[in-house]
Amino acid sequence: MVKNFDAVVIGDANVDLAVVGASEIPLPGQEVYVDDVMLNVGGGAAIFSLGLAKLGLRVAFNGVLGDDFYGRYVRDHFSNYGIDTRMVKTSEINQTGISIAFNPDKDRSFISYAGTTTELRMHELDYEQIAQGRHAHITGYKGKSNHETYIKMAKELKARGMTISCDVGWDDTGEWYKGIFEFMTYTDIFLMNETEAFHYTGLEDINESLRYMSQYCGNVAIKLGEQGSAAIKDGVITHQAAFRVKSIDTTGAGDCFNAGYLMGFLTGQDVSSSLILGNACGAKSVSAFGGSTGLIDKADLLQFIAQQQADEGADHACNSQAQ
Repeated sequence: MVKNFDAVVIGDANVDLAVVGASEIPLPGQEVYVDDVMLNVGGGAAIFSLGLAKLGLRVAFNGVLGDDFYGRYVRDHFSNYGIDTRMVKTSEINQTGISIAFNPDKDRSFISYAGTTTELRMHELDYEQIAQGRHAHITGYKGKSNHETYIKMAKELKARGMTISCDVGWDDTGEWYKGIFEFMTYTDIFLMNETEAFHYTGLEDINESLRYMSQYCGNVAIKLGEQGSAAIKDGVITHQAAFRVKSIDTTGAGDCFNAGYLMGFLTGQDVSSSLILGNACGAKSVSAFGGSTGLIDKADLLQFIAQQQADEGADHACNSQAQ
């Protein structure tokens, strides 16, 4: 089959309203004025898709949106960056999901309406349609409740010659289902953050967690926040320090890291280079309000990396001279 897309992304899309400068939540009958209210595309899969598209990859999105203003806003935003939306279904039941974030630059609080994000049914996917992509990125794994569906989906996609990545996301049930390791065996790249890794493995050391998970997936990457990131591929562990930037909004930073790391994978780069790309995308994400707003194109991203590395080299030289 002709591969029309570098990646087909399967998962959630909604809108985020970021309320900036809300020092307090108003009590009943009160009104509070804030610095700004910003509308952005939200949802981990959607933010990841925008990241890949901005980096120049051919992306298609598979999800559900409402027949409403917010649904059209997301579709238009996708189209502006060349993301194919023909696999996106329109709900006849729910409105497009929305999440309102207060104080995105500090300890965030949320009010959320799940809406259409609850309607994506993995067992109803058109695998032949998805196989137009050479890679599939999957989100929404919920442990025991949809484990067998995800196993079947992964088998179907692998049978059609696709590589697969998954960001497992936070388990809000608190179950941390160990069946995830079976699912890992069907993926080519598995992504999670440090806390999720510790919960699933039961370990408290990043390297030990990576070695444990490498029994099931040959390429596992863990996001470490301000400490950067780490990955294991073919038994070799690589750490990469974070770039130094002023953090404004951490929303979507992990999804943007995923976009950079997957760009590296899909363009044949090694793990160290992929981690650098991931860290750079994460750094650009936290530098602006909105999950994908701070992301830039490939040329500008490479320039950002080169400047950061040059600054780091200059700092090392100054420190050496001082000593």
